[in-house]
Amino acid sequence: MFQIIQYIKFLFKSTNQHGVHSPFVYDLVTKCFYDKTNYPDYLKLKSYRALLLKNKTPITITDFGSGSRVFKSSERHINAIAKNSGTPLKRAQLLYRVVNYFKPKHSLELGTSLGIATQAIALGHSKNNIISLEGCPNSSKFTSQQLSKAHIKNVTIKTGEFETNLPKLKEKSYDLIFFDGNHNKEATLNYFNMLVDKAHNDSVFIFDDIYWSKDMLEAWEQIKLHSKVTVTIDTFFWGFIFFRKEQAKENFKLQL
Repeated sequence: MFQIIQYIKFLFKSTNQHGVHSPFVYDLVTKCFYDKTNYPDYLKLKSYRALLLKNKTPITITDFGSGSRVFKSSERHINAIAKNSGTPLKRAQLLYRVVNYFKPKHSLELGTSLGIATQAIALGHSKNNIISLEGCPNSSKFTSQQLSKAHIKNVTIKTGEFETNLPKLKEKSYDLIFFDGNHNKEATLNYFNMLVDKAHNDSVFIFDDIYWSKDMLEAWEQIKLHSKVTVTIDTFFWGFIFFRKEQAKENFKLQL
């Protein structure tokens, strides 16, 4: 019910490219978010997801996050995970376009899961070096095999709790970070605060499910207020954060 109410509010407050007066955001919306190009790599995204949806292999999940609203047991089938908690195809395509648009050289993903979003980040820019963190050993092992079969070579999956692995990251900065590992206010703010110093002027942080709960929305609102954050874009399902010092501080709500 919380998400339904928030979505109705979002629809009343959001706009499209016609309500955007920032050249940077206008170009991002028109040339990336609303890009209708049927990229050949979309077939790879669709094929990877389709294989997961056909895979009935059971897997025991170690969940370090906020838990699942669908699954009551730690043993789950791959196809059920892909259907209920995997990144939807349209969002994978959007993530592909975002990476293709910004062409990051160093990316970080918090929450590999089955690798649907990971594949999109990898295909979006072949020269993108991606570190993906996954807490569950079984998910990590399975997804490593799947990405290898899909000929994805620019991804390194690191297994273990985020709090343990984040301080070990060697990159001084990241061009893109995708937060999709723990839909919890305290954890989200903690990860953001641990990584905000690894952002440079042109970095983009993407937060998944910012309307997951009242707590997640509160986390999003706090992140927007951070002194280093200038431009934010709320698309309801994802929140985009930018650190461009040449931009006036401004928050957008955009329908995708």
